[in-house]
Amino acid sequence: MLKKIVLLGPPGSGKGTQARRLAETLGFLHLSTGDMLREEVKQNTELGGKAKRIMEKGDLAPDDLIAAMIESRLGPAGDGFILDGFPRTVAQAEALDKMLSDAGQAIDRAFLVDVSDEEVVQRLLGRARIEGRSDDTLAVITNRLEVYKRQTEPIVKYYSDGNVLTRINGEQQIEHVFADLEAAITR
Repeated sequence: MLKKIVLLGPPGSGKGTQARRLAETLGFLHLSTGDMLREEVKQNTELGGKAKRIMEKGDLAPDDLIAAMIESRLGPAGDGFILDGFPRTVAQAEALDKMLSDAGQAIDRAFLVDVSDEEVVQRLLGRARIEGRSDDTLAVITNRLEVYKRQTEPIVKYYSDGNVLTRINGEQQIEHVFADLEAAITR
């Protein structure tokens, strides 16, 4: 069974939903940088203040800040982990590789939850109506997609070149996406 997993995908691809379910089902640690940053904002910490300004524009938090947050929470991760929202840049992927390498470990698999831009926009606008998320306006969504394409999509090539990338059709029903991911992890 794969134990060290990265979930990639554009905002609104469902990677957070899938990561939570997989972590619960498999007993893995689930680390979501988005959840961590939103918690910092909610707690009104210094980091939260910085994060809020960044998130309101739809930009990414600095690589070193995110890598440090992950490293502080990752620990030995012997029972497995699922990273959701990290890495988001090649520099973050390289930092993760170094963190794990220093512990004699490596990523087992990176899954790309593949979803079209049109689907992302519809999902995020729907989420904004349901959850009232202030970071899901059309302007912010458009910027987040541009940032994703510019800064995060290169990770797809990075993991593909490293022979650890698997694409999952993220436009299926939630249950089908979950079944595809779970099957790929547990075989």
